[in-house]
This record gives sequence, structure tokens and C-alpha cells, in this order.
Amino acid sequence: MKSIEVVAAVIRDNEGRIFATQRGYGDMAGGWEFPGGKIEAGETPRQALHREIGEELDRDITIERLLDTVEWDYPSFHLTLHCFLCHLQGKPPVLREHKAALWLTPDQLHSVQWLPADQSLVKKLSEI
Repeated sequence: MKSIEVVAAVIRDNEGRIFATQRGYGDMAGGWEFPGGKIEAGETPRQALHREIGEELDRDITIERLLDTVEWDYPSFHLTLHCFLCHLQGKPPVLREHKAALWLTPDQLHSVQWLPADQSLVKKLSEI
């Protein structure tokens, strides 16, 4: 089975809301996720996350800490997902790859349909 290693930014604002994005492309289009993407050769997870958020949201982030690493088996690949707690710098994000985005309070996190690998992280977010 093919393995993919990716990073995700759990972006929290000063009010404690979490930034959720809806995929606009691929097999999982329409599902909700934390923004991020694949780690490229020679990159650390933190470097990849800075690059991905720049590409996807046209913003820089401050990475606070690693929240969790999720291992998930999808039907056609194994995913290793490194999830970091982050804060946006500067202006609001610009959606370059996603269909939609929402700022959700911890109580609202279950109001969207998260992709399977992201679902396991949602429970932990109520504890941070």
C-alpha cells in the first residue's frame, strides 16, 4: 500500500475558534479538513507546513506545537498526518485551493463532515 506523509495546521484565533477548510478538488472533494499538504523531499514537517499554508491561504503562520500524529488507512493509501497547533499572522486567509472555510468554536466542530483522518483529531481539540 502506498504511504503519504502530510502536515496539517490546526489554526486557532484569539477567540479560541478553529479554522476548517472544505476540499474543492480530488476524490475527497467536499470533505472538511485542516489546511496543509504533503511533505516534499528534504523538508521538515514545520517547513512543509509554512510552505503549504503560504500556497493554500496566502498567509504565514506561527507554529505553537505538535498536537498529534495520526496514522490512517484509506482504501488506496496509508496516511501519516502531523497536526500542529498554529496561529495566522497578518490579514485573514485567502482561499486558493479550498471551496469554503469556517471559523468554528469547539462546540461547533462536529457541525461539518470531517475527512476520516481529521475526525480523530477533532475530539482532542475540545481538550486544548
